[in-house]
Amino acid sequence: MIVMGLGHRREAGLSSLADVFESLTQRYGPVESLVALADKAEWVQLLGAERGLPVVLVEDKDCGGVETLTRSPYSQREKNTGSVAEALALLGAGPGSRLLGPRQISNDRMATGAIAEQIRL
Repeated sequence: MIVMGLGHRREAGLSSLADVFESLTQRYGPVESLVALADKAEWVQLLGAERGLPVVLVEDKDCGGVETLTRSPYSQREKNTGSVAEALALLGAGPGSRLLGPRQISNDRMATGAIAEQIRL
């Protein structure tokens, strides 16, 4: 399973998320679902509907303690994880998953995205 975790500022719009989505899928290929924080899912759900992708919702508290490749001081302070997008991708892909690379940031710096895949043994 390959999923994309998307984090964004409250002020972000659909274009911010679409920007990071396009950048990541051009680099890594298609994804099977999107993952978002439950309390900020509106734009991610719209993006998913436009792209025909299901959206998995994760509670804020579940991101805490997830080890990520990158470290944002804001994410560390507010969410107890280095990157919300990376944490969401890992949580969405499930146990035994790995990030394909570090988070990407939208051109307007309002959204981030990361892709993870579940490693099948």
